[in-house]
Amino acid sequence: MYQFFVEPSQIQGNRIVIEGGDVNHIKNVLRMKPGEEIAVSNGVDGREYRCGILEFTADEVICELRFVKEDGLELPAKVTLFQGLPKADKMEMIIQKMVELGVYRIVPVATKRAVVKLDDKKAKSKVERWQGIAEAAAKQSKRRIVPQIGEVCTFKQALAAASQMEVRLIPYELAEGMAKTRTLIEGVKPGQEVAVFIGPEGGFDEAEIAAAMEAGCEPITLGRRILRTETAGLTVMAWLMYQLEEE
Repeated sequence: MYQFFVEPSQIQGNRIVIEGGDVNHIKNVLRMKPGEEIAVSNGVDGREYRCGILEFTADEVICELRFVKEDGLELPAKVTLFQGLPKADKMEMIIQKMVELGVYRIVPVATKRAVVKLDDKKAKSKVERWQGIAEAAAKQSKRRIVPQIGEVCTFKQALAAASQMEVRLIPYELAEGMAKTRTLIEGVKPGQEVAVFIGPEGGFDEAEIAAAMEAGCEPITLGRRILRTETAGLTVMAWLMYQLEEE
């Protein structure tokens, strides 16, 4: 079953209109015909709108709603990844895999030890590209929502954004005690908002860790081995998915 995302305004009662690049994909790549069934999500409410293709126009695919599925595919807790800017194209892989695992939102963070420095123009272009990667990953993994990629922010801004979240975790190479990590992960409950802070290749600066702890973040260990920045967030997300995934 092919799935596509539309804006909420494109779902008009029993009529759903698909626009943009997906029109060419449906018509000329998938070569779908009127009567065939597709799944549509608006990327917001977590519902799947199952519909049948009625007709094609020059720049639209007109569909008729058949039924709505609300099967709870999303994690019951909203996890936001605050990711220190990594080098090269690592961010693309991080976004893709975190979306597959169920992350709710990803915020790129310019930390002290981040090698990558983005001006406003480059940051905007990067975020637009990253948002496209998030949407593609959401389609591939049959997500009902498209996780949003936030604007690049400072570490101080990231801490402020996470201040109202019930759980705030910051993996740190000098943290000790897997028992504490297990307790914190197992303590995450449905309905909570969770912040996960991941440093860039050089890790977090000591002043950043101190600021995070002062802001209520819990330093945790991810084990005896040092994980790369692109591995650390995936590890925490996988543990949270295991803890929260419903039967």
